[in-house]
Amino acid sequence: MDLKSGYPFWAVKNGLLKTFPQLTRDHLCEVVVIGGGITGALIADELNRNGHHVVVLERRDVGWGSSAASTALLQYEIDTHMTELAERYGEADAVRAYRACAEAIGELESLAAGLGDVDFERQQSLYYASSEEDVASLQEELALRQKHGFEAEWLEREAILAEYGFEAPGAILTQLAATIDPYRMAYQLFSRVVERGGEVYDRTQMETMTPDGQGVSLTLANGAKLCCQYVVMAAGYESQAWLPEKVAVNRSSYALITDPLPPEALGKLRHTMMWESSRPYLYMRTTCDGRLLVGGDDDDEDIPKRRDARVEEKAKGLAAKIETLWPKLDINPTFSWGGTFAETDDGLPFFGPHDALGPRVHFAMAYGGNGISYSMIGAKLLRALIEGREYPLAELFSFRRLAKMS
Repeated sequence: MDLKSGYPFWAVKNGLLKTFPQLTRDHLCEVVVIGGGITGALIADELNRNGHHVVVLERRDVGWGSSAASTALLQYEIDTHMTELAERYGEADAVRAYRACAEAIGELESLAAGLGDVDFERQQSLYYASSEEDVASLQEELALRQKHGFEAEWLEREAILAEYGFEAPGAILTQLAATIDPYRMAYQLFSRVVERGGEVYDRTQMETMTPDGQGVSLTLANGAKLCCQYVVMAAGYESQAWLPEKVAVNRSSYALITDPLPPEALGKLRHTMMWESSRPYLYMRTTCDGRLLVGGDDDDEDIPKRRDARVEEKAKGLAAKIETLWPKLDINPTFSWGGTFAETDDGLPFFGPHDALGPRVHFAMAYGGNGISYSMIGAKLLRALIEGREYPLAELFSFRRLAKMS
């Protein structure tokens, strides 16, 4: 599956940081993680740090799938409002999901501090109303968050214009958000896994997977066999191929990045990520060297060649939207790209086993706008399941939720 088009900034900025060997022999281990992106890296690190013998398999080079195309906005805010989740699953579960995402940002910060050189930076988040019609729903959302102790405030039109220099009828400003280089962090985490005795193999593709009561037997494309007690499918949007039903819709999103801009031109954008209430939404953040990264203009295209052909046009459209908000900004895309992403019906991820493959195959489907935060949650959730422990969000994030969604 071709997951990206154009020139994703992280891959251009970092290059191929390190190569890992191929697995060409028969092997045994406790847990196999399928997928060498940021989701697989966080899960492998969590398991490896806590005494599990982990083998990671990636069919490309590490980080070269969706992680290279990620815009890496770390938020506790889920694409689906807390108010909507409360209507679907009850207020307690809605708050629990949001709170877990908030805690994940601090956990990612601690991990980043231990790794170094992954461009982690705390940010504010400004979620603005795209039109007057969206103001009431955003104010209801703010009230529910404040009721449960989330630090957030409402900005009126005048304050947005004075502080951020653009027109919007209202916005929620939160203090808890962050940005990161997901490609570099994946490499750093995998390197640490290897240093601790774990194993990471790239250019190694699984062909068959046969679970039974004792474990899981894998056959690789090169004929080697790998036996383990558990498999974690962290292959991003490709994981759906192993399920009997579709649990998410694949779409395409587009992004551009500028050359470094002077601080006076960026203003509060330098330390505030922004996104809007319309769907699909425009979003933006800066990098540590002062580039503006803009994403959005999502569409339903899932054919790589067609997505490839749209990248330049989409980048021009995104640049025009930014220049409409800030007429004094001249947006010249230095690099632009498109990538596949998946959306679940309720904006929540899926973690854990599916009846089709039994209890020894766990899925890590961190789909949605805050996939990295979800992946941090999923790492702890899946470790708990593998160790036979309960986890507060295990039920809400399980495939059993599908019955409530239908």
